[in-house]
Amino acid sequence: MCNLYTNRKSAAEVAAHFGVENPILSNAPEETYPGYPGLVVREADGRRIMQSMVWGFPLRLKTMSPTAKPKPVNNIADLRKNMWIGCARKPAQRCIIPLTAFAEAEGSKGAKTRTWFSVKEQPIFGWAGLWRESAEWGPVYSGVMTDCNDAIRPVHDRMPVLLLPDD
Repeated sequence: MCNLYTNRKSAAEVAAHFGVENPILSNAPEETYPGYPGLVVREADGRRIMQSMVWGFPLRLKTMSPTAKPKPVNNIADLRKNMWIGCARKPAQRCIIPLTAFAEAEGSKGAKTRTWFSVKEQPIFGWAGLWRESAEWGPVYSGVMTDCNDAIRPVHDRMPVLLLPDD
């Protein structure tokens, strides 16, 4: 599963590419990990806006102590699961995660390396996602996954749902 992606474009470049009128300043780093801020494009009042959110829906497991930090669930493997079904049915909860590449871990345990993937001839592209407000972390988002294509298959069996300009 994708647990690291990068966006090496400025807020102005992201805004121009995704049709956002007013880019925002963001505390999102170039490399984004689960549980940390990332930049998201979403619809609000009939227009596209950019917003910084935490990557991962908070999940509190029954076995966790009440004071433990929730686990960020950053990938959506099945939109039919209870955790996602409410957001998936609401177009206002859909978002685009802007990125220039995503990484998958490759290798044996203890010796894994990052293998980076991007879209040929697309300096920036979108990853389909869902977002919501959370009591724990404020606005949060997660990315939708799908079966991998031939380029990813040697490394992983799943990949982000990638959105190209026509999408």
